[in-house]
Amino acid sequence: MTPFSEHYFTAPDGVRTYYRRYPAQGESGKTPVICLHGLTRNSRDFEDLAPIIAEMGRTVVAVDVRGRGKSDYDTQIENYNPAKYVEDVQGILDELGWEKVISVGTSMGGLMTMILSTSRPGLLTGAVINDIGPELDPVGLTRIQGYVGGAGRFANWEEAGEALRAINGVAFPNETGAAFWIAFAKRTCRSIDTGEIVLDYDANISKPVKDGDVAPPDLWPFFEGLKGTPLLLVRGAISDLLAMECVNEMSHRHGDMELAQVPDVGHAPLLTEPAALEPIKAFLTRLD
Repeated sequence: MTPFSEHYFTAPDGVRTYYRRYPAQGESGKTPVICLHGLTRNSRDFEDLAPIIAEMGRTVVAVDVRGRGKSDYDTQIENYNPAKYVEDVQGILDELGWEKVISVGTSMGGLMTMILSTSRPGLLTGAVINDIGPELDPVGLTRIQGYVGGAGRFANWEEAGEALRAINGVAFPNETGAAFWIAFAKRTCRSIDTGEIVLDYDANISKPVKDGDVAPPDLWPFFEGLKGTPLLLVRGAISDLLAMECVNEMSHRHGDMELAQVPDVGHAPLLTEPAALEPIKAFLTRLD
């Protein structure tokens, strides 16, 4: 396992954002990669992928956006939005001195990637967007609104795994073993002093989502910022958040978008499935 170091960026408002840094192995000088997670997730989602990318000679940073994981919770609930998270990411990049970067963004992290492409033109030299587009399928959005911020206190990891299976089983119908869901829980939850397991995010992140304020109302202008940037879109073949109609429109508007579909997986692929991982590795190999 590639080692990582732990860091914090402090925003002007005092909120600290945690990130892991995986140093490049072997060849140096390649454009680094920043990994951005989904709505209720954290940097641990990339604990398998990040070392693989680092072994390809790229430094990788994986972020816990504010309100998740080891990052500070924000008392100003209105700050729980992708635009504010992007401000934090830009602060991290400035602190690192990175003027060029490749983004790997899952779900909300993909929205953040789109926003980055327009807020700082020329920053992205490549982008991998995981199961998200400028149009959110109402079926998946309603499902997410139904569980985010819900009660999450479990007696042990097995119980946590079963609870997460109940929520996410629709996305991984072939994963029937307890081991998969316990591992899933360990990336989504944390243990507290009582020995109980709790969801590893501030429940207040749910308030903007339940109010329908998941993202800017029209995301297509942000997607337009990716024109001319090498783009790989990963989609779960049974995704309920990214419809094929949206994928086709993204391909038409971008003009040079690659697509990798992960069979029998919904929202969102883990990116370590062969159908996702091999295209990601090939995509990164072609970039500087």
